[in-house]
Amino acid sequence: MKYVNWGSTDKKVPAIALGCMRMSGIAFEEAVQIVEKALEQEVTFFDHADIYGGGACETVFGKVMREIGCDREKLFIQSKCGIVPGVMYDFSKEHILEAVDGSLKRLGVDYLDALLLHRPDTLMEPEEVAEAFDELERRGKVRYFGVSNQTPMQMELMKKCVRQPLCADQVQFGLAHAGMIRSGFEANMMTDGAVDRDGGILDYCRLHDMTVQAWSPFQYGMFEGVFFKSEAYARLNKKLDEIAAAYGVTNTTIAVAWILRHPANIQVLAGTMNPSRLEEICQAAQLRLTKEEWYALYRAAGNILP
Repeated sequence: MKYVNWGSTDKKVPAIALGCMRMSGIAFEEAVQIVEKALEQEVTFFDHADIYGGGACETVFGKVMREIGCDREKLFIQSKCGIVPGVMYDFSKEHILEAVDGSLKRLGVDYLDALLLHRPDTLMEPEEVAEAFDELERRGKVRYFGVSNQTPMQMELMKKCVRQPLCADQVQFGLAHAGMIRSGFEANMMTDGAVDRDGGILDYCRLHDMTVQAWSPFQYGMFEGVFFKSEAYARLNKKLDEIAAAYGVTNTTIAVAWILRHPANIQVLAGTMNPSRLEEICQAAQLRLTKEEWYALYRAAGNILP
Protein backbone atom coordinates (compact mmCIF):
# COMPACT_ATOMS: atom_id res chain seq x y z
CA MET A 1 0.00 0.00 0.00
CA LYS A 2 1.12 3.53 -0.76
CA TYR A 3 0.90 5.98 2.14
CA VAL A 4 0.43 9.74 2.14
CA ASN A 5 0.87 12.35 4.84
CA TRP A 6 -2.27 13.14 6.78
CA GLY A 7 -2.45 16.89 6.25
CA SER A 8 0.41 18.80 7.83
CA THR A 9 0.95 16.11 10.48
CA ASP A 10 3.62 13.41 10.55
CA LYS A 11 0.96 10.70 10.47
CA LYS A 12 0.84 8.44 7.42
CA VAL A 13 -2.46 7.13 6.08
CA PRO A 14 -3.24 4.73 3.21
CA ALA A 15 -3.62 6.36 -0.20
CA ILE A 16 -6.78 4.27 -0.60
CA ALA A 17 -9.65 4.65 1.87
CA LEU A 18 -12.90 2.70 1.98
CA GLY A 19 -15.94 4.93 1.63
CA CYS A 20 -18.79 3.37 3.60
CA MET A 21 -21.74 5.29 2.11
CA ARG A 22 -23.32 2.10 0.66
CA MET A 23 -22.64 -0.24 3.57
CA SER A 24 -26.22 -0.26 4.86
CA GLY A 25 -27.46 -1.42 1.46
CA ILE A 26 -25.74 -4.82 1.53
CA ALA A 27 -26.14 -7.94 3.65
CA PHE A 28 -24.22 -8.02 6.93
CA GLU A 29 -22.09 -10.92 5.71
CA GLU A 30 -21.11 -8.83 2.67
CA ALA A 31 -20.21 -5.92 4.92
CA VAL A 32 -17.93 -8.22 6.89
CA GLN A 33 -16.30 -9.43 3.66
CA ILE A 34 -15.58 -5.93 2.33
CA VAL A 35 -14.02 -4.78 5.61
CA GLU A 36 -11.93 -7.95 5.80
CA LYS A 37 -10.78 -7.42 2.21
CA ALA A 38 -9.92 -3.80 3.02
CA LEU A 39 -7.78 -4.83 5.98
CA GLU A 40 -6.15 -7.54 3.87
CA GLN A 41 -5.16 -4.82 1.38
CA GLU A 42 -3.87 -2.58 4.21
CA VAL A 43 -6.79 -0.21 3.79
CA THR A 44 -7.24 0.83 7.40
CA PHE A 45 -8.89 4.20 6.68
CA PHE A 46 -12.71 4.20 6.71
CA ASP A 47 -14.82 7.18 5.64
CA HIS A 48 -18.31 7.75 7.05
CA ALA A 49 -20.89 10.51 7.42
CA ASP A 50 -23.78 10.83 9.82
CA ILE A 51 -26.22 10.98 6.88
CA TYR A 52 -25.04 7.82 5.10
CA GLY A 53 -27.98 5.45 5.25
CA GLY A 54 -29.55 7.80 7.76
CA GLY A 55 -26.86 6.72 10.22
CA ALA A 56 -27.26 3.02 9.45
CA CYS A 57 -23.88 2.75 7.69
CA GLU A 58 -22.06 3.71 10.88
CA THR A 59 -24.18 1.24 12.86
CA VAL A 60 -23.37 -1.61 10.45
CA PHE A 61 -19.67 -0.76 10.49
CA GLY A 62 -19.64 -0.76 14.28
CA LYS A 63 -21.19 -4.24 14.29
CA VAL A 64 -18.65 -5.43 11.70
CA MET A 65 -15.75 -4.20 13.85
CA ARG A 66 -17.08 -6.17 16.80
CA GLU A 67 -17.79 -9.24 14.66
CA ILE A 68 -14.25 -9.52 13.32
CA GLY A 69 -12.52 -8.22 16.43
CA CYS A 70 -10.82 -5.17 14.90
CA ASP A 71 -8.10 -3.46 16.90
CA ARG A 72 -9.51 0.07 17.13
CA GLU A 73 -6.09 1.63 17.45
CA LYS A 74 -5.04 0.23 14.06
CA LEU A 75 -8.00 1.83 12.27
CA PHE A 76 -8.47 5.40 11.08
CA ILE A 77 -12.17 6.21 11.32
CA GLN A 78 -13.39 9.44 9.77
CA SER A 79 -16.92 10.80 9.77
CA LYS A 80 -18.61 13.92 8.52
CA CYS A 81 -21.44 16.11 9.74
CA GLY A 82 -23.23 19.34 8.89
CA ILE A 83 -25.90 18.26 6.38
CA VAL A 84 -29.54 18.15 7.44
CA PRO A 85 -30.85 16.29 4.36
CA GLY A 86 -33.32 18.25 2.27
CA VAL A 87 -33.45 21.03 4.86
CA MET A 88 -30.19 22.91 5.40
CA TYR A 89 -26.52 22.82 6.29
CA ASP A 90 -25.77 23.36 9.95
CA PHE A 91 -22.32 24.18 11.35
CA SER A 92 -23.63 25.40 14.70
CA LYS A 93 -21.79 24.29 17.82
CA GLU A 94 -24.85 22.44 19.06
CA HIS A 95 -25.32 20.50 15.84
CA ILE A 96 -21.64 19.53 15.51
CA LEU A 97 -21.44 18.26 19.08
CA GLU A 98 -24.70 16.30 18.83
CA ALA A 99 -23.67 14.84 15.46
CA VAL A 100 -20.35 13.58 16.80
CA ASP A 101 -22.01 12.01 19.83
CA GLY A 102 -24.43 10.27 17.48
CA SER A 103 -21.64 8.93 15.27
CA LEU A 104 -19.64 7.67 18.25
CA LYS A 105 -22.68 5.84 19.63
CA ARG A 106 -23.54 4.22 16.30
CA LEU A 107 -19.94 3.21 15.62
CA GLY A 108 -19.45 1.99 19.17
CA VAL A 109 -16.15 3.86 19.60
CA ASP A 110 -14.82 6.46 22.02
CA TYR A 111 -13.31 8.80 19.44
CA LEU A 112 -13.13 9.69 15.75
CA ASP A 113 -9.72 9.96 14.17
CA ALA A 114 -11.08 12.73 11.96
CA LEU A 115 -14.20 14.85 11.65
CA LEU A 116 -14.93 16.71 8.42
CA LEU A 117 -17.57 19.38 8.01
CA HIS A 118 -19.77 18.11 5.20
CA ARG A 119 -20.10 20.80 2.49
CA PRO A 120 -20.10 24.53 3.33
CA ASP A 121 -22.71 26.29 5.48
CA THR A 122 -23.02 29.89 4.31
CA LEU A 123 -24.58 30.78 7.68
CA MET A 124 -21.53 29.42 9.48
CA GLU A 125 -20.23 31.37 12.47
CA PRO A 126 -16.49 30.56 12.63
CA GLU A 127 -16.51 31.23 16.36
CA GLU A 128 -19.06 28.45 16.92
CA VAL A 129 -17.10 25.98 14.82
CA ALA A 130 -13.97 26.84 16.82
CA GLU A 131 -15.77 26.29 20.12
CA ALA A 132 -17.10 22.93 18.92
CA PHE A 133 -13.69 21.77 17.68
CA ASP A 134 -12.00 22.86 20.91
CA GLU A 135 -14.51 20.97 23.03
CA LEU A 136 -14.30 17.83 20.90
CA GLU A 137 -10.51 17.89 21.05
CA ARG A 138 -10.42 18.64 24.77
CA ARG A 139 -12.79 15.77 25.55
CA GLY A 140 -10.83 13.37 23.35
CA LYS A 141 -13.72 12.73 20.97
CA VAL A 142 -11.96 13.89 17.78
CA ARG A 143 -8.25 13.88 16.98
CA TYR A 144 -8.12 15.68 13.62
CA PHE A 145 -10.38 18.03 11.68
CA GLY A 146 -11.09 18.93 8.08
CA VAL A 147 -13.75 19.90 5.57
CA SER A 148 -15.37 18.67 2.38
CA ASN A 149 -16.23 20.47 -0.85
CA GLN A 150 -14.99 23.81 0.42
CA THR A 151 -13.20 26.57 -1.46
CA PRO A 152 -9.97 28.20 -0.29
CA MET A 153 -11.75 31.32 0.93
CA GLN A 154 -14.33 29.32 2.86
CA MET A 155 -11.49 27.52 4.59
CA GLU A 156 -9.68 30.79 5.25
CA LEU A 157 -12.82 32.19 6.86
CA MET A 158 -13.07 29.15 9.12
CA LYS A 159 -9.40 29.43 10.05
CA LYS A 160 -10.03 32.97 11.25
CA CYS A 161 -11.18 31.34 14.50
CA VAL A 162 -10.39 27.63 14.29
CA ARG A 163 -6.95 26.92 15.73
CA GLN A 164 -6.65 23.26 14.72
CA PRO A 165 -5.09 22.62 11.31
CA LEU A 166 -7.56 21.57 8.62
CA CYS A 167 -6.05 18.27 7.55
CA ALA A 168 -8.21 17.44 4.54
CA ASP A 169 -10.64 18.73 1.93
CA GLN A 170 -12.84 16.01 0.43
CA VAL A 171 -13.78 16.90 -3.15
CA GLN A 172 -15.00 15.12 -6.27
CA PHE A 173 -12.09 14.30 -8.56
CA GLY A 174 -11.24 11.83 -11.29
CA LEU A 175 -10.57 11.50 -15.00
CA ALA A 176 -14.05 12.70 -15.94
CA HIS A 177 -14.24 15.35 -13.21
CA ALA A 178 -10.93 17.18 -13.45
CA GLY A 179 -12.03 20.80 -13.53
CA MET A 180 -9.61 21.83 -10.80
CA ILE A 181 -6.77 20.78 -13.11
CA ARG A 182 -8.32 21.93 -16.36
CA SER A 183 -8.88 25.53 -15.22
CA GLY A 184 -5.16 25.87 -14.58
CA PHE A 185 -4.20 24.60 -18.02
CA GLU A 186 -6.71 26.84 -19.76
CA ALA A 187 -6.18 29.99 -17.70
CA ASN A 188 -6.51 33.24 -19.66
CA MET A 189 -8.46 31.48 -22.41
CA MET A 190 -12.06 31.87 -23.58
CA THR A 191 -12.76 28.13 -23.32
CA ASP A 192 -15.24 26.47 -20.95
CA GLY A 193 -12.33 24.77 -19.23
CA ALA A 194 -10.86 28.13 -18.26
CA VAL A 195 -13.71 28.76 -15.81
CA ASP A 196 -12.39 28.47 -12.26
CA ARG A 197 -15.21 26.73 -10.44
CA ASP A 198 -13.47 26.06 -7.13
CA GLY A 199 -11.16 28.97 -6.36
CA GLY A 200 -7.97 26.96 -6.78
CA ILE A 201 -8.63 24.13 -4.32
CA LEU A 202 -5.86 21.90 -5.60
CA ASP A 203 -3.08 24.48 -5.35
CA TYR A 204 -4.43 25.76 -2.03
CA CYS A 205 -4.32 22.29 -0.50
CA ARG A 206 -0.78 21.78 -1.74
CA LEU A 207 0.33 25.14 -0.37
CA HIS A 208 -1.22 24.39 3.03
CA ASP A 209 -0.23 20.71 3.23
CA MET A 210 -3.83 19.46 3.21
CA THR A 211 -4.78 15.98 2.07
CA VAL A 212 -7.06 16.03 -0.97
CA GLN A 213 -9.62 13.24 -0.66
CA ALA A 214 -11.10 12.28 -4.04
CA TRP A 215 -14.70 11.06 -3.85
CA SER A 216 -16.62 9.40 -6.72
CA PRO A 217 -13.41 8.99 -8.77
CA PHE A 218 -15.18 7.11 -11.58
CA GLN A 219 -18.22 9.37 -11.97
CA TYR A 220 -18.81 11.97 -14.66
CA GLY A 221 -20.92 15.00 -13.90
CA MET A 222 -22.07 14.67 -10.32
CA PHE A 223 -24.04 11.43 -10.37
CA GLU A 224 -24.74 10.93 -14.08
CA GLY A 225 -22.90 7.62 -14.08
CA VAL A 226 -19.46 6.05 -14.30
CA PHE A 227 -17.30 6.64 -17.36
CA PHE A 228 -16.40 2.97 -17.74
CA LYS A 229 -18.21 1.57 -20.83
CA SER A 230 -19.90 4.95 -21.40
CA GLU A 231 -20.26 5.92 -25.06
CA ALA A 232 -19.59 9.51 -24.03
CA TYR A 233 -16.09 8.43 -22.96
CA ALA A 234 -15.28 5.90 -25.68
CA ARG A 235 -11.88 7.47 -26.37
CA LEU A 236 -10.97 7.42 -22.68
CA ASN A 237 -12.00 3.80 -22.27
CA LYS A 238 -9.93 2.79 -25.26
CA LYS A 239 -6.85 4.48 -23.80
CA LEU A 240 -7.51 2.99 -20.35
CA ASP A 241 -7.75 -0.49 -21.86
CA GLU A 242 -4.54 0.07 -23.81
CA ILE A 243 -2.52 1.15 -20.78
CA ALA A 244 -4.13 -1.49 -18.55
CA ALA A 245 -3.08 -4.21 -20.98
CA ALA A 246 0.49 -2.92 -20.93
CA TYR A 247 0.61 -3.18 -17.13
CA GLY A 248 -1.40 -6.39 -16.89
CA VAL A 249 -4.11 -4.82 -14.73
CA THR A 250 -7.70 -3.61 -15.17
CA ASN A 251 -8.91 -0.23 -16.39
CA THR A 252 -10.16 0.44 -12.86
CA THR A 253 -6.60 0.14 -11.57
CA ILE A 254 -5.30 2.56 -14.19
CA ALA A 255 -8.05 5.13 -13.48
CA VAL A 256 -7.01 5.16 -9.81
CA ALA A 257 -3.30 5.20 -10.66
CA TRP A 258 -3.98 8.34 -12.71
CA ILE A 259 -5.23 10.11 -9.58
CA LEU A 260 -2.40 8.83 -7.37
CA ARG A 261 0.21 9.97 -9.91
CA HIS A 262 -0.56 13.62 -9.14
CA PRO A 263 1.84 15.08 -6.54
CA ALA A 264 -0.96 16.74 -4.53
CA ASN A 265 -1.05 14.18 -1.69
CA ILE A 266 -4.34 12.75 -2.99
CA GLN A 267 -6.20 9.99 -1.17
CA VAL A 268 -8.77 8.05 -3.19
CA LEU A 269 -12.07 7.19 -1.52
CA ALA A 270 -13.20 3.84 -2.88
CA GLY A 271 -16.94 3.51 -2.40
CA THR A 272 -17.20 -0.02 -3.73
CA MET A 273 -18.71 -2.81 -1.67
CA ASN A 274 -17.27 -5.43 -4.05
CA PRO A 275 -14.14 -7.12 -2.62
CA SER A 276 -12.62 -7.96 -6.01
CA ARG A 277 -13.13 -4.42 -7.26
CA LEU A 278 -11.53 -3.04 -4.10
CA GLU A 279 -8.53 -5.26 -4.79
CA GLU A 280 -8.29 -3.80 -8.32
CA ILE A 281 -8.40 -0.30 -6.87
CA CYS A 282 -5.69 -1.09 -4.35
CA GLN A 283 -3.38 -2.42 -7.08
CA ALA A 284 -3.05 1.18 -8.25
CA ALA A 285 -0.96 1.92 -5.17
CA GLN A 286 1.77 -0.25 -6.68
CA LEU A 287 1.84 1.57 -10.02
CA ARG A 288 3.34 4.86 -11.10
CA LEU A 289 2.20 6.02 -14.51
CA THR A 290 4.64 7.88 -16.70
CA LYS A 291 4.01 11.54 -17.43
CA GLU A 292 3.22 10.65 -21.02
CA GLU A 293 0.62 8.09 -19.91
CA TRP A 294 -0.91 10.55 -17.45
CA TYR A 295 -1.30 13.25 -20.09
CA ALA A 296 -2.56 10.76 -22.68
CA LEU A 297 -5.40 9.80 -20.33
CA TYR A 298 -6.13 13.45 -19.55
CA ARG A 299 -6.48 14.21 -23.27
CA ALA A 300 -8.50 11.06 -23.90
CA ALA A 301 -11.02 12.26 -21.32
CA GLY A 302 -11.79 15.18 -23.63
CA ASN A 303 -9.43 17.77 -22.23
CA ILE A 304 -7.07 19.95 -24.24
CA LEU A 305 -3.46 20.96 -23.82
CA PRO A 306 -3.27 24.57 -25.11
